[in-house]
Amino acid sequence: MAVYTVHEPPPRKGEAVAAPERFMFVRDGFYFWAFLLTPLWMLVHRLWLVLVLYVGGMILLGIGMAVAQMPLGARALVFLLIAILIGIEAASLRRWTLSRRRWKQVGVVVGDDLEAAERRFFAGWVERRPPQAPVAAAPAASPAPRVASPTPSDVIGWAPDAGSMP
Repeated sequence: MAVYTVHEPPPRKGEAVAAPERFMFVRDGFYFWAFLLTPLWMLVHRLWLVLVLYVGGMILLGIGMAVAQMPLGARALVFLLIAILIGIEAASLRRWTLSRRRWKQVGVVVGDDLEAAERRFFAGWVERRPPQAPVAAAPAASPAPRVASPTPSDVIGWAPDAGSMP
């Protein structure tokens, strides 16, 4: 079973609450593709700042190890350990980026796969959600319209004629 954190985006203009279709589920655990193809994985997940920091850090680290004249095997080991660390912390990097973009973490859910986790989260979320206010309320100052009772000649079938009502 995988553990997912659920993130709600900030509402768009004209929205009171973000649409549930835009919620993001981030799985905890090791991300193999983040380990193997780190820069490409960061691009795919739109982690721009993380990518810039990663590339800058790797360049500085490479220069520092070259200046220190570290053996090639030691350099490779350092880069491998950093790749493993990125694979382990990939979910945290995604959550950090979402929080920088003002997404709110609204829950944690466990599921066999993403679809099961989504079903489980939204089933509980619908029960916990406060009832929505009506979209348009009637103005308080306007008096209620007067409706006269239809006479037997005004009623045709089950409903009164729309033109006969004042």
